[in-house]
Amino acid sequence: MALRWYSVVVDCRDPRSLAAWWAQVLGWHTVYEADDEVVIIPPHMVEDGFAERVPARERGQGLVFVPVPEGRTVKNRLHIDLAPEADDDQEAEVQRLLDAGARRVDVGQGPDVSWVVLADPEGNEFCVLSPRDL
Repeated sequence: MALRWYSVVVDCRDPRSLAAWWAQVLGWHTVYEADDEVVIIPPHMVEDGFAERVPARERGQGLVFVPVPEGRTVKNRLHIDLAPEADDDQEAEVQRLLDAGARRVDVGQGPDVSWVVLADPEGNEFCVLSPRDL
């Protein structure tokens, strides 16, 4: 028996605002919103009949945003990697994210890496990888 990866939980000060930011960045949908939790999922997961067509183990994950009183103080121990599609432009995607409120972050990655480290509006680091098709 194996467990199913259901979601990634993001601690934050303002779940509604941060969830809306990530939903915009990823093109995802908010499917649950309360004071103590906001859930976003990929668009294919809200298509009619999705739950009947796709076994639970193959459905993918959502992001859940929950409030915490403290701010982030050290480098994330876990982060999200985003990748442009094979024919997309990494620099253009990075600029889109910066225009949306992300900022560049130095976590010691060095100048010759193929990815870009950014932080969301609350400081959670994530990477934008080089374009890929898988």
